[in-house]
Amino acid sequence: MICATIEDFAPHLPRYGGLAGLDLGTKTIGVAVSDRMRSVASPLSTIRREKFTLDAAALLKITTEREIVGLVLGLPMNMDGTEGPRCQSTRAFARNLEKLTDLPITFWDERLSTVAAERAMLEADMSRKRRAEVIDHVAAGFILQGALDRLSHMGAAHG
Repeated sequence: MICATIEDFAPHLPRYGGLAGLDLGTKTIGVAVSDRMRSVASPLSTIRREKFTLDAAALLKITTEREIVGLVLGLPMNMDGTEGPRCQSTRAFARNLEKLTDLPITFWDERLSTVAAERAMLEADMSRKRRAEVIDHVAAGFILQGALDRLSHMGAAHG
């Protein structure tokens, strides 16, 4: 089930259980996961993209192993807030994935996640080679953390 907004997504989540955040690139999928309480996002791994069925199988293996209860896909909006071709491919990925899993799926505006990830790694004095290896799942961590923060803020507003 695809939820258009994080507000639509929240009611479909059980009280506890981790979420996975995805940074969908053309060559890779960065994956981050949260703890069961959904307070902290941790970069996990990068899936090298091959074809959708293999990518989805690798992703769903992670969701099963980690007992993930929902998916947050980074939506690569243009800086002016419009959606370009990369947003369309992300939405197509979600529609295809929806056929293979019952997990609720939503989107998170990822406009600044890669920039934030790059800055954090530069501040950590990480080598260029190492940054290139981890940028996708670190960016996924920023995407997921943004969604977790929003969900916890909504919970505080409701509770």
